[in-house]
Amino acid sequence: MKIALASSGQKLTSLVDQRFGRCPYFLIVDSKNKHFKVLKNTAIKADRGVGISAAQIIVDQKVKVIIAGNFGPNAIRVLRTSDLKLFSASPKTTINQALDQLEHHQLKPVILNDDFINRS
Repeated sequence: MKIALASSGQKLTSLVDQRFGRCPYFLIVDSKNKHFKVLKNTAIKADRGVGISAAQIIVDQKVKVIIAGNFGPNAIRVLRTSDLKLFSASPKTTINQALDQLEHHQLKPVILNDDFINRS
C-alpha cells in the first residue's frame, strides 16, 4: 500500500509536518518494504490555494493513506472526493514512528464530514 506523509525533511527519521498544505516535502512510502520517494511540495510557493494544490499532488500519486499533523478545510474538500484515509500524527512524531503507529492502529483518523467543511 502506498502511504503519503507530510514531512519536514527527506528521510524516514524526519518529523511528520503538522501542516499538510505547507509542508516542505511529501514522502510516498510503500508499506511492504518501506521504500520511499521524496516529493518536494511545489504548492508551498502559492499565495492562495495551497491546501488544494497540495491535495492534488497527493491524489495524483494514487496513495491509499495520508498522514499529517493537521489538514486544512480546502485540502479536505479535495481529498474527500478520493477514496483516501487521512490520519493525524502528534507533534514530534517521526515518519518511522507514524508508519509504526499506523500499522498498530494508533493514529487518530481524520473525520471527513460536512459539518467540518461547512464551518470552515
